[in-house]
Amino acid sequence: MNIHTGDASYIRKLNRGLILKHIIEHGMISRADLSKAIGLNKATISVQVADLLEENLIYETQQEHFSIGRRPIMLAINGKAGYVLGIDVDHQQIQFTICDLTGRKVQSDTLHPQTDDYDEIVQLLIDHIKEYDKKYSNCHFGMISAVVGIHGTVNKDESILFVPKYNWHRKNLKLDLEKELENIDIYIENNANLSSYAERVYHYHHSDNLLTILLTSGIGAGIMIEGELHKGYHGYAGEMGHMIIVPDGERCRCGNLGCWELYASEPTLVSQLSKQLNNPNLTHKDVQTIIVEQNPIIDEHMDQFIKYLSIGLNNIINLYNPESLVLNSELLRLYPNAIKKIQSNLTSSMSNYHELTISELGSRACVMGACALAIQRFLEVPELIY
Repeated sequence: MNIHTGDASYIRKLNRGLILKHIIEHGMISRADLSKAIGLNKATISVQVADLLEENLIYETQQEHFSIGRRPIMLAINGKAGYVLGIDVDHQQIQFTICDLTGRKVQSDTLHPQTDDYDEIVQLLIDHIKEYDKKYSNCHFGMISAVVGIHGTVNKDESILFVPKYNWHRKNLKLDLEKELENIDIYIENNANLSSYAERVYHYHHSDNLLTILLTSGIGAGIMIEGELHKGYHGYAGEMGHMIIVPDGERCRCGNLGCWELYASEPTLVSQLSKQLNNPNLTHKDVQTIIVEQNPIIDEHMDQFIKYLSIGLNNIINLYNPESLVLNSELLRLYPNAIKKIQSNLTSSMSNYHELTISELGSRACVMGACALAIQRFLEVPELIY
């Protein structure tokens, strides 16, 4: 009898997840169309929908149409029932984004802390999460959870092994936040994983095998295989910036020589231009301006940048055979014909992939992926598509 009860409960949970998934995917959908799409009978749909309405997770509405006859009752996610917080903890920049349950961004803030001290950053995070929690406490579910993206190696138990730019070793940020935030679910994830997840949710629904390469603060990769994030044995998969592409090359802070991110990351390009222009204060935005203005000095550096970038991409493509390969780089997005120039370097007959593109989400990818992951976990849907 216990097995039967457990099985029935599990099936009910699966059906609930499928119903919510289809409502999210369609924006709004009728009970009849839900029944057809999922293959459940109308009675089962009606019982589940009644529960979701009672829980305030969905609401009934009517779609505008101009044909004669009664307009069907449509079901939609109640976005204002609760909110999630995505956080991107990059070096000297922390992004906060609040989304409602439909995945719609409702607030974004950026801080520029002038400290690397772990305890100070933790307290800053606690203070801001508490502020958001208070602000969004008046809705049905309040602020449900916060997902924090870390630019470093994150274990499967969500503890942090190493954050290079902050020089943090073996930190348990999840536990340290939970001590002060007892009523909010806290999750810690690698920023590249969150970025790849965001690309899948918001743009590449069709792609079950997707790789996102972030070039913005080093090089990291988010890997999705068969629609699931691939994390490796301990959770450290995707640290492709430390793939050696130049034997006996420049020394990396990881301890190796000739790591990919020393030759093909945006900070490397900025540093090289800074030396040539004799401008130690050259910023990322300055380089963007140089590219937009088509200053001749940029071409030589971009050619070298693309050459080394392509070497690493060739290795990755041959290892993973991705369907979609998404490059997250504002500099590449601004540089004319960047994708064509990269593709001209991928000449091996073994380099097999479906599409190579530049991310439209850019610097928002991590926080949007964090919010999407929080929503998926809360609603317990098998897949999220916006």
